[in-house]
Amino acid sequence: MRGLRKFHCGKWLAASVILLFFQLACTRESSNPAHKRVIVLGFDAMDPNFLERHWKDLPNLDWLRRNGEFKRLGSSIPPQSPVAWSTFTTGMDPGGHGIFDFVHRDPKTMSLLSSMAETEAPAKTLSIGPYLIPISKGKVRSFRKGVAFWQLLDQRGIPVTVLRMPNNFPPVPCKGKTLSGMGTPDLYGTYGTFALYTDVPEVVTHEVSGGRIIRVGLTNHHVTLVVEGPENTLRKDKRRASVSVAVDVDPAAPVALFRVGETELILKQGEWSDWIRVKFPLIQGLKSTAGMFRIYAKTLHPRFEVYISPINIDPFDPALPISTPDSYSRELAEAVGPYSTQGIGEDTAALREGVFSRAIYRQQSRMVSEEHLRVLFHALDECKEGMLFFHFFGIDQDSHVLWGAYEDELLETYKLADEALGKVMKRIGDGTLIVMSDHGFARFDRAVNLNTWLWREGFMSLDDPDNASNEELFPHVDWARTQAYSLGLNAIYVNQLGRERYGVIEPGEETKEVVARIAERLRGFRDPANGKPVVQNVYVASEVYHGEAAASAPDLIVGWAPGYRSSWQTALGAVPKTLIEDNKDEWRGDHCMATESVPGVFLSNRKCRLDDPKLQDVTVTILAQFGVQPAKGMTGRVLF
Repeated sequence: MRGLRKFHCGKWLAASVILLFFQLACTRESSNPAHKRVIVLGFDAMDPNFLERHWKDLPNLDWLRRNGEFKRLGSSIPPQSPVAWSTFTTGMDPGGHGIFDFVHRDPKTMSLLSSMAETEAPAKTLSIGPYLIPISKGKVRSFRKGVAFWQLLDQRGIPVTVLRMPNNFPPVPCKGKTLSGMGTPDLYGTYGTFALYTDVPEVVTHEVSGGRIIRVGLTNHHVTLVVEGPENTLRKDKRRASVSVAVDVDPAAPVALFRVGETELILKQGEWSDWIRVKFPLIQGLKSTAGMFRIYAKTLHPRFEVYISPINIDPFDPALPISTPDSYSRELAEAVGPYSTQGIGEDTAALREGVFSRAIYRQQSRMVSEEHLRVLFHALDECKEGMLFFHFFGIDQDSHVLWGAYEDELLETYKLADEALGKVMKRIGDGTLIVMSDHGFARFDRAVNLNTWLWREGFMSLDDPDNASNEELFPHVDWARTQAYSLGLNAIYVNQLGRERYGVIEPGEETKEVVARIAERLRGFRDPANGKPVVQNVYVASEVYHGEAAASAPDLIVGWAPGYRSSWQTALGAVPKTLIEDNKDEWRGDHCMATESVPGVFLSNRKCRLDDPKLQDVTVTILAQFGVQPAKGMTGRVLF
């Protein structure tokens, strides 16, 4: 009996030790930050006021609001997408990360630069006949400074998946899985250039904003379309590589046979092709560049009009770096099929130029959104722990062309995002879920020619007042008598001595005086047509920006009142005769205004302890979920 009791006691002790071991092991595992799961959905331009008008139509967003948290999210200054997402990425204001606008300028040459990235050609080449053979590597360089928050997670061994983060082209080094987003060019070397081929007699071949209209002629119902791709940098003349699309139109019916290399497809009038993968020859038979495009058979009878999309980087065989690791873009494509890789895949330019009707644009935008959502759901199934970020651009682009006029149509895009959220909520378990946007939206009714205002107020001079025009890059500005100028959508620069090429204003006190005078007059700026305030706020860069990059910032950032925005001409350095014009463009909504007027949204399945969350706060909150300290310069607060 004593022996049996001893045996049972021994078994009990052993079992207790084993149980305690497993309890400790489980405790260690559950407290390990790497085993947490944080899902962040970045719905670009999701607007809090729009949500509040439509909660009943957006059940998953409404559930999150009622059972978790919903607040307005403070945006960047200015609230432009590349600026805001760079702020979220780095946890720093623009003075830290160095992105101030869509458009930057080189003060030494007064030339325009994209704020996002540039391609540098190989430094060393070998000349052979018409070719320049590179013997050193070229590279693509991002202008954004600072460390991306997911790099900090990655360094701690926490799994990260970052899908389509804006201003992350080329992707920053990372062992995790990332796919670049806004800022990723097409193979034409732009942020989106479509082509429309037409036989309309009165049309001549010409360029339009965001595309090209190409006159073609059919012979016996046949035509060959020459599709231009990348500049052939192996050639001295940089002649663009091209592929041919042979088209045979049925003489009796609105249908056509398209042949692209070995690919043949039949499209009816009004029908879209799938992605067509092609090789653009650089050295015939030796070297080529992969790309892909879609065809839309707009009209086949009685007129011929065929749209070919911007040439996207082929995710199966990317010509430029779009993912980490390099193979990840192919892995996604193998799992979900080809998908748009261009940073902004929704072709608003085709709508604005009359190539698309609104219905066709919405169809094209929906296709892009559904492709990207397939990428999301695949990654969600793969990501069992760590952090997953996904950026959705459909709301932003659709808001630009639908805002304030087609509420029900825009609601359909919000519903698509809401359905995606519902699917994520079913799969997240007890993980942390954050839904956020970089800014909201407002009407864009009146376009302000800011350089014209500077000219009329005496801060800019022209060589002849009759030379005020839409000519870009200030061809008639008298720099010796000019104190300030505007480039981009919110920026004013002082024409500073030693900084600008033609600078005349002394740095220091004289610059401060010019800044103060411009700011004061902007605050009193009224629309002569209706007396409304044109400017809601004026931000002095030295007061709102902090960090090593602040020296490159504009001196003033104009916070337009809702309904107003810098004109397209201002962004490119023109000085038109008219001060303010009605916006008659299809681009009817915008957000490049006063930051306070267009807040983003913050929703979560966890309660927020602050009433005024900002983009930087979300950054450090994500890090805090995994026990990771912010990097130097990150200024956010922990929200949970």
